[in-house]
Amino acid sequence: MQAFVDQGEISGAVMLVATKDRILHLSAIGQSDLASSRKMETNDFFWIASMTKPMSATAVAMLVDEGKLSFDDPVEKYLPEFRDLWVIQEQTAERRVLVPTARPITLHDLLTHTSGMGEYVAYGPHWTLAEMVKAVAREPLKFQPGARWSYSTAGIDTLCRVVEVAGGVSFAEFMQRRLFDPLGMKDSTFWLTPEQEKRFATNYRRNPEIGKLEPATIYYMYGGAVTDRERPPLGGAGLFSTAEDVAKFYQMLLNGGSLGGKRILKPETVSEMTHTQTAGLKAGFLPGSAWGLGFCLVQEPQGATAVLAPGTFGHGGAHGTQSWADPRRGVIFILMIQRAGLPNSDGSDLRRVFQETATAALGP
Repeated sequence: MQAFVDQGEISGAVMLVATKDRILHLSAIGQSDLASSRKMETNDFFWIASMTKPMSATAVAMLVDEGKLSFDDPVEKYLPEFRDLWVIQEQTAERRVLVPTARPITLHDLLTHTSGMGEYVAYGPHWTLAEMVKAVAREPLKFQPGARWSYSTAGIDTLCRVVEVAGGVSFAEFMQRRLFDPLGMKDSTFWLTPEQEKRFATNYRRNPEIGKLEPATIYYMYGGAVTDRERPPLGGAGLFSTAEDVAKFYQMLLNGGSLGGKRILKPETVSEMTHTQTAGLKAGFLPGSAWGLGFCLVQEPQGATAVLAPGTFGHGGAHGTQSWADPRRGVIFILMIQRAGLPNSDGSDLRRVFQETATAALGP
């Protein structure tokens, strides 16, 4: 991985390989901040972006286990603004034809990115989850629910608002009490403290004209600071975390929903979440992938996923972070970088080389 630092592709990285009960490898290379020459440390914070989504899906699943939600519930049962939605049947520069939805969108649709929802535009950092969800509910769907797969971060944020309604507390409080604290994920948060910010790895984008890395902004901060607690807890792409914290989440899943004596999910719920839910649909950002409930699945390993077993589940992030669990081998792969502008972080050479090298070191 050092070669990618030497080539100026990334400033540094943290790499972790684990089983369901122990860490096999944890290391850091390069720098977390080029301007100050601060060395990358294994406990550095990263914006994990869409790696937040499986954790948000887990919040939904916990309420399903308690009988407060069902994956098949219509969203409108909890959020009335989702009643009587419309679908774009035809659209040109001059006209748009809308038709009613054939059926309501469900929590299952949101978890599998088959709802037809697009994205919202936030005009400031201090919208609440409720306000953001109401804004996206006013937009027509791109297709009939269940007809296609189309990635929607707003759809996952909508689920987080459902968690607030059904769970009776703010989404951030639910995640802290029900997931982070029980698993000992002490470094997972929607808002960094000023002290934690000192361990935050700077986001970079490569400038092709000069062949060097330059600082990059995080779009999902909506112009706000990483320490701004007035910013909403966005379950679609809002978390900051460390490699070891993310590993604890995946260890819980490989252990059938529990870790350290703390049960988070029923084993059968973990199984349902990490099995294909999009049969017959082209899903995911890579060939051979499918979608579970909040998780991307490796169905037919190839390219960047060639060394992984079918059934491997996980998620990547917008700035290159990767988190994957191979249940056949019982191995977890965590790659933490902060590199904007990768053509496809799920299919990047960074991910491929990391997984190939780690798998070769593990042996057959």
